[in-house]
Amino acid sequence: MRFESRMASSRGEGFKWLWSYLSRHKAIFLPSLLALLLTAGLALVFPWFLKDIIGDPADALRKGIDPAQVLQKVDKDVLIILCCLALQAFVGFWRVQGFIRSGEAALNDLRKEIFDKLMNLPVSFFQNQRSGSLSNRISADLAVVRETLINTVPQAARQVVILIGGLAVVFYSSWKLSLMMLACIPVVIFAVAMIGRRVKAHSKASQDALSEASIVVEEVCQSIADVKSYGNEAFESHRYAKTLKTFYDVTVLGARTRGLFLSFIIFVMFGTITAVVWFGARMLTENEITQTQFTSFILFSIFVGASLGAFPEIMAQISAMNGASERLKEILHEEAERQGGSILNNFRGEITLDGVIFRYPSRPEKEILRGITFHANPGQRIALVGSSGGGKSTIFSLLLGFYAAEKGDVFFDGKSINTLDLAKLRKQMAVVPQEVMLFGGTIAENIAYGKPGATRKEIEAAALVANAHEFISSLPESYDTSVGPRGVKLSGGQRQRIAIARAVLADPRILLLDEATSALDSESERLVNEALERLMKGRTALVIAHRLSTVRDADKILVVQNGQIVESGTHDELMALAGSYRLLVDTQLL
Repeated sequence: MRFESRMASSRGEGFKWLWSYLSRHKAIFLPSLLALLLTAGLALVFPWFLKDIIGDPADALRKGIDPAQVLQKVDKDVLIILCCLALQAFVGFWRVQGFIRSGEAALNDLRKEIFDKLMNLPVSFFQNQRSGSLSNRISADLAVVRETLINTVPQAARQVVILIGGLAVVFYSSWKLSLMMLACIPVVIFAVAMIGRRVKAHSKASQDALSEASIVVEEVCQSIADVKSYGNEAFESHRYAKTLKTFYDVTVLGARTRGLFLSFIIFVMFGTITAVVWFGARMLTENEITQTQFTSFILFSIFVGASLGAFPEIMAQISAMNGASERLKEILHEEAERQGGSILNNFRGEITLDGVIFRYPSRPEKEILRGITFHANPGQRIALVGSSGGGKSTIFSLLLGFYAAEKGDVFFDGKSINTLDLAKLRKQMAVVPQEVMLFGGTIAENIAYGKPGATRKEIEAAALVANAHEFISSLPESYDTSVGPRGVKLSGGQRQRIAIARAVLADPRILLLDEATSALDSESERLVNEALERLMKGRTALVIAHRLSTVRDADKILVVQNGQIVESGTHDELMALAGSYRLLVDTQLL
C-alpha cells in the first residue's frame, strides 16, 4: 500500500511540475482539453447506436413489429452516427492544434528556463561536466517530456473518458456480466503499481546510457585531429560500441519488462472478455438478457478493454517522463551563481588582491593560492610569470568571479568583488586566452560577440586595430566567412586576432591576456603583439606570459611560484636581484 502511494505521489509530482508550465497557456490548453473530452464522449455514441442497429431488428422482429418501422429507425440511427462522426472530426481538428500549440509553448518555456538556469550556474558546475553531456542529456530528456505532453496526456484523458463511459453502459446493460468483467481490474492495478517503478528505473538508466554514447560522438568529433594523429580510430570505435552495448542492454531489459507487462494485461483482459461472452451467451439462451442488451455489453466491453489495454503503455510513458523530469529538475535545483550587487560607476580599473588563499572545491586538499597580495593601478600593465601550475590562471578565475577566495579578498576600485554585480563587472573585462574558442558562425558574428548589435563599420574598425582586417578582406566571403566549428577553418594567429578584435569592440577597462602569443609563429606573434599594444593602451592589463618579449616592458612583473608571489618589480629590477626571475630569463622558461 505504501509502495502504491509512493508511485501515485511520484506521478502526481511529475504532472504538477508539467502543469506549472502548461498553466501559462491554459487559455489554449483548457479549451483543447474540453474538446478532447467532447470527442471522447462522441466516440461512445458510435457503439451506443450501433448496438441498436445490430440488436433491435432481431428483438423487434421476434416481437412482430413492422419491418418498415424497424428499417426507419435503423436509418435514423445511422444518420445520427454520421452526424456525430462529422462533429467529432471537426472538433478533433481544433483539439489537435490546440494541444500542440499549448504543449509546444509550454515546452519552449521549459527549454528557456533550463537554458537561463544554465547561464546562471557557476563555472565550477560546467567544469564538472563532460563535453556535450549537458546538451545531450537535456535534448533526450526533453524529448521524453514532449512525447508525454503532446501525445500521452491527450491519450490518457481520452481513454479515461471512454473507460468511465463504457463502464457505465456495461453496468446498465447487465450488472452481473459487469461484475464478472471488473474482477480483473484489481489485478491490473496491482501489476501497474508493481511494474511501473521498474519501468521508470529502466527508462532513466536508458537515458543515461544514451547520453554517454552521444558524449563519445561529440568528444571524438571535436578532437578528430588528435584521434587521427594518434591512430586511435579503432579505440574510439570500440569505446562507442561499448556505450551502445550498455544502452542496448538497458533498453532490452526495459523492453522485456514492458513486454511481460503488456502480455500479462492482454491475457487477463481478453481472457476475461472470453469468459464474459461465454457467460453472457448462457444468459441470452435463458432469456435473462435481450439481444440488444447483450450486443450493447459486448460492444462497450470492447471499448473498455481497448482503454484498459492502452493504460500499460500510458503508464510506462508517464514513468519514463517522471525519470526525465527528475533529471531536468536536478539542473533547475542547482545553486545559481551569485546575482545582483552594486555597480561601479566611472570604473577606473584598479585591482587589489589582499592575502588571497584559495583551493578548488574539487581538490580541497591542495592549496592553490597561498596568501597572494598585489595592487594594480588604473592603466598599469602587470605581468605574471612563473612555471606552469603556480596559480597564475587561477588568479584570473578569481578576478572574473568564477570562484570565491577561501580567505582574503579581491577588490576593484577599492570595493570587494563580493559586493559587486558580477555580470556588470565582467562587462568591464575582456579575456584573450591562448586557445581561442570561436563560435560556429561568421567572422563578423564572432567579432560582434564583444558588443552584441555592433554595426559592420564598428566591426571593421575593431578588426583594423587587431591587425585582422587585411586577412579577413582577402577571404572570398570577407567578414561573412564561416569559421567552422570552434574556428577550425582559421589559423591560430587568425583566431587570436579575431579574439583581440572582439576585445577591442568590448572596450573594457581591464584586459586579461593568458599566454596570448605562446603558440604562434614569429610573424603571427609580431602581428598579434602589435594588436595587443594598441589594445592595452589606457587600460589595466594583466598578462600571463612565458616569453620575455611579452613581459619586458611591463610596469610590474610578479613571479608566481607554488601559489605565492616570490618576486615583484620591473624587468631591470628583477634582473638585478639575480633570483627566480633571472633564472627564468636565462633558461627562457618565461
